Amino acid sequence: MLEIILRGCVVKIVADQNMPRVREMFSAYGELHLLSGREISAADVIDADILLVRSVTIVGRALLAGSSVKFVGSATIGTDHIDLNYLETTGIGFGHAPGCNAESVVQYDLSVMCRLMPDWKSKKIGIVGCGNVGGRLYKRLQALQVSCAVYDPFLSQHQIPDLGCLDNVLECDVICVHTPITVDGEFPTQHLINAQVLAKLKSGTLLINAGRGAVVDNKALLASLKADSGLQAALDVWEGEPLLDINLMNLVALATPHIAGHSFEGKTQGTQMVFDRFCQWANISVKTEVGADENMMLRLEVNSLEEAILDCYDVSLDDQRLREAMRGLDEGSQSIAAAFDRLRKDYPVRLEFGAYTVDYATDNLAQYQSLGFNLG
Repeated sequence: MLEIILRGCVVKIVADQNMPRVREMFSAYGELHLLSGREISAADVIDADILLVRSVTIVGRALLAGSSVKFVGSATIGTDHIDLNYLETTGIGFGHAPGCNAESVVQYDLSVMCRLMPDWKSKKIGIVGCGNVGGRLYKRLQALQVSCAVYDPFLSQHQIPDLGCLDNVLECDVICVHTPITVDGEFPTQHLINAQVLAKLKSGTLLINAGRGAVVDNKALLASLKADSGLQAALDVWEGEPLLDINLMNLVALATPHIAGHSFEGKTQGTQMVFDRFCQWANISVKTEVGADENMMLRLEVNSLEEAILDCYDVSLDDQRLREAMRGLDEGSQSIAAAFDRLRKDYPVRLEFGAYTVDYATDNLAQYQSLGFNLG
């Protein structure tokens, strides 16, 4: 309840400055302090009541012990940066945004495939992890009648008809990794894609990781690419980010700075979902809905689905920006981390397919609709 934290003074809200529209939604409920998410410290939150973060802030005992924080919101799909057990045992409320940017990440995958495997619709695509992102990718590919294989030990074949073992996925032409990072339990995902797994991949396989960096063993991937194994890799997430491995970046086919989910709609919906959860926790009935002023309808004149995808979002432009930002920087230097974070902070507005109307398309119109495009 919000009244519990008032204590006769102004509520203090500490928030990641990269959460879009956080000021519009939260400023009416307290004194808002916007900070760099990666630099939020225990000193910043010691007297805070509300903490709002994205994936770059590690939230647990080290950050919150001794603080007055009563609610933590994370505008992210995943929660591996949050110590949920600590929040539960200390009675701190929590809300996050599962699925908020899933569509954005799916569109990232499609853009990568259009750039690196233009005939992807005739290939077999494997999905590792079929949750919010992987599940949506699977549905999109099904609608396009693309052959798929899925690995997710927490699902059943009744839920996913194309579910099978990991080895089935490894035989695919394209492998999309969309699993959270876990280090224990029956099916840990840390280094799930390791040297032994990479050795099983046939020449020409395209590996896309837009999940979590450490699911793919980056050192093993570097060794495989150095050995000219015939593997193509596209990485949006990296072990040790923001301090990415420049040598690995130079060898992957496409490299981006953890922006697969950075569509305008995905980021804004993340803030909205956290705000809704905050309102529920604080028993606030009046909610501020996210406006759509910037999400105006745009028109496309294209001759193919691939052209439409790339006209909306061309991943190669993000690849160029990352490589240019890293040019001349020394391996392992903190300037790499700073450049990586700056690209994320200053990321240009990117709209999802639903913001576009396709005119004069000459191929199967149902394909455009299945990916969320509007038809003129």
